[in-house]
Amino acid sequence: MKTRAAHAAGADVCEEVVYRPYFPFNTLKCVGVPLYRSQSARDYACLLDLDPEVLGWQCFTNLFADDTIDRKFTIDFIVETKHDCTMVEIWEKSPGDTFWVRDAATRAGYSYQAVCMPEIRKQPRLQNAKDLIRYAGYDAPLGDRIRLSAALGDMGSMTLAECLVAVRDGRPMQTMAALILQGHVEVDLDEALLGSDTIVRLPRR
Repeated sequence: MKTRAAHAAGADVCEEVVYRPYFPFNTLKCVGVPLYRSQSARDYACLLDLDPEVLGWQCFTNLFADDTIDRKFTIDFIVETKHDCTMVEIWEKSPGDTFWVRDAATRAGYSYQAVCMPEIRKQPRLQNAKDLIRYAGYDAPLGDRIRLSAALGDMGSMTLAECLVAVRDGRPMQTMAALILQGHVEVDLDEALLGSDTIVRLPRR
C-alpha cells in the first residue's frame, strides 16, 4: 500500500482537496490534528467520540492505492475499536458496490465501512452528539458532580431541566454536558433530541 493525494468521497480522483477544521472544534478521542474534508465527515466524528466501542480515531488525508490492482480510494478516518481497526469513508449517497475497497482494506490489515450520511442525519443521535461535543474539555465542578450524583442516587432519575437548576458551582449546560460526556450520568441520545424533559440517570454498573 502507498499513499497519494486525496480525492473527494464518491467522486473521481482529484489532486487537490482542502482539509480544515469544522465546527464543533472540540474532540474527545481524536488522535492527531482534527482536519476534515467536509462538514459531513466532521459531523460523523462526533458520533465516534460518543461511541463507547471506539478507543480512538484519527483523520486520514491521503489516498490509498492498492498495488495489486490499479485503483485508488479515499477514507476519512482510521477508527480503533475494542475489536479491530476500520477504514471509514463518508458518502453523501449510496456507495454502491465497495467489494474491491473492502478487499484492499483487508490486505492492508483493516476492515472497511462506508457511511451514507443522509441515513445518519435522520437519527437524533447525530444532533445530540454535535450539541454535546461543543462542550468537550469543560470540567464539571466537583461540588456539582457530588450534588447531582447524590440527588440521582436518591431519586433514581431527574429531568435535564431539574439537573440544570441543581447546578450551583459551574455553568449549568456546560456542567451537564461534561457529566454526560465523561460518563458520570447517562441520557438517551437515540430516542429524541435533548430537551428539558430528557431523563438523566446514573450510569448502569
